[in-house]
Amino acid sequence: MLGLTIHRKKSFEDTINDTTEALKKEGFGVLTTIDVKQTLKDKIGVDFKRYTILGACNPSFAHRALQTTDEIGMLLPCNVVVTEEKNGEIKVSIFDPMTMTKLVQNSELESIAKEVQDKLVRVIHHLHA
Repeated sequence: MLGLTIHRKKSFEDTINDTTEALKKEGFGVLTTIDVKQTLKDKIGVDFKRYTILGACNPSFAHRALQTTDEIGMLLPCNVVVTEEKNGEIKVSIFDPMTMTKLVQNSELESIAKEVQDKLVRVIHHLHA
């Protein structure tokens, strides 16, 4: 698995708002919001389920990670995906930063990724409430 996931019975919009607030509580801001459904409709005329990608960033952790290797920027920001499932539930999936440590062997990066993972697990817990 690439990430941390939760399924919710709240609305898509409420889930986006709740996720953004939960990220904020853990020191993350949302730098980008990509409405994949609308983009696919506009660009190639395809109907797709509701699917939004939030590009979340914690500047302090990003700076520390970038100091370990410039190339880590290819894996930043941390993506959070909100999708509407066929059963009506809303799924939130957050990229697990520990996945980076499988690609880049660096003990300092592993320590940073673990700290970020702990914060993102708390985001998932906020969404359970």
